[in-house]
Formats: sequence, C-alpha cells, structure tokens
Amino acid sequence: MKIIKLTLVLLCILVTSQRSFAGGGWVHAKGKGYFKIGQWWVIANKHYTTTGDVDPNVTIGTFNTSFYGEYGITDRLNAQVYFPFFARSYHNEVVSGTTGSTNISGRAVNSIGDTDIGLKYGLIVGKPVVLSAHLWLGLPLGKNDFDTNDAATIPLLTGDGEFNQIVGLTASTAKSFGSVNAFVSLGFEFNNRTNGFSDETRVNFEAGAVIKDKLILAYKLRWLNSLQNGDSNIENGASIFSNNTEYVGYTYEVAYNITQKFGATFNYGSVYSGELIFANPSYSLGIYFNL
Repeated sequence: MKIIKLTLVLLCILVTSQRSFAGGGWVHAKGKGYFKIGQWWVIANKHYTTTGDVDPNVTIGTFNTSFYGEYGITDRLNAQVYFPFFARSYHNEVVSGTTGSTNISGRAVNSIGDTDIGLKYGLIVGKPVVLSAHLWLGLPLGKNDFDTNDAATIPLLTGDGEFNQIVGLTASTAKSFGSVNAFVSLGFEFNNRTNGFSDETRVNFEAGAVIKDKLILAYKLRWLNSLQNGDSNIENGASIFSNNTEYVGYTYEVAYNITQKFGATFNYGSVYSGELIFANPSYSLGIYFNL
C-alpha cells in the first residue's frame, strides 16, 4: 500500500486556533489573565502533497480538548500554558477498490497531547504601538503510534515526539472608531525543533475589531516556512505531525463576551496553499474567562 503523505491542518492551530493568542503584543497586568477551555477538530479525506497538489486519503480525524491560559506575573511578564488534556486520533478502515475487502482495519489512539509552556514579556507597553517577546517550550507528552518499518501502518499520533523551542516578537496597535475598537498585530517566530525535525520560521498577521465591547471578530493569517534541515521520515507516512510542512493558512474567529468575565468563541481554519497538510478545514469551539 502506498503510504499517504499528511500533516495537521494549520499547525498554527496548535498555535493560533487551538492556542489562542488573544493578547497579541499586549500583556496582562499583574494578577490579570485569560483562560480558555476549547475543543478543536479536523476530519480530513484529502491532503496537499509535496508538490502542492491535492490528493485523496483515508479519512483521518484529530480531536483536541484543551486548556489555554495567560496570567500576569508582573505588569510586564506573563506566564502561558497550552495543555491538551484529551487528544484523539483515528482513521477509518481501508477497503480494497478491486476486491471490496478490508485491507487495513480502522484504529484510534487516545491520550494527552503535546503541551506548551511559555513566557511573554512586554518590551513596549502603554504606547500606541506595543511590542512583546515570547518563548514557548514544546513538551513531547503526546503518544506516537507509528512503526516506520511497517509500510501498511497508518500512523496515529497525538504528539510529534520532539522538544521544540519557539521564540518570537509581536507588535500590535489599536484604534477606536465610535463603538468599534479595531486592532492589528504582526509577529515573527523561529521554531527550533529537535529529533530530526526541520526548523521553521513563521510570520503571523491578525486584524479584527471589538464591537460595543461584546462582539469580537478576527482574521488571522500565517505563513509557515520549513528550513528543510531535518531528516525525520515521519513525512513518508500518514501523520498528523509531518516534517517539512509548509503553508499559507488563515483563520476566521468570532467571540462574544456574555458577561464582563465570561465569553464563547468559534473559529474556522484552512489554508490558501500548502505542502504536506490536510486540504480539509478545522473547527474550534471554546468558552473563556477573563480574570
């Protein structure tokens, strides 16, 4: 059986959709924070190949139920965490197109997922344009059910098995137009990856508006580029964490402040173009609390 080349739709959903950067370049004041319980998922039956073409694949689903939090240690320094406390990956059975018999049975893996902990520091605060720096440490706590020596096995993973470090800068600005508060953020990140994975650079852009302090609309764009300097062969098989993924991806997000403290959010993510990435969209629902 020819192994299908796959990866997770919008790895930024580990970073933008699953892990919500609601603060942009702003930091929380001491004792303040933002906390979210979210459900993210993607179900894919097609993917972008290494040439950017779209090919079909066996249906694969990935689900992450997660906690995300930001908390002000000081007026400039924030602690951050992204913890997928329940992660599920599955694939349907593979049926022969000629005989109609089952070639590979469907399987599923349930575990916790790869976890990120980080710090964000406000370099410029209280100005029309703010600037912050952040560091994320990716802890390989997920499960890897992947035998590289078995060509008939479709890998199921809730983590990529590598310890990575992300450093970045984000600049943001906001301006009020009556009851509408518009905001824009632009950021750059470098992701140092281990265990044979290629390092990455990321450019992040976000624009949105807060309407009457209730409705929040946002558009997020990410360009992810692989430096192609790793030798991991996970990309040779069906995987939710492939090496050398590249894409230009976007997310539409809607949030609503039910009260001053509590709110709900929904987002839809996909890609304009990509390599080694699902061609199907991802979705996310969440509830959040502002401290």
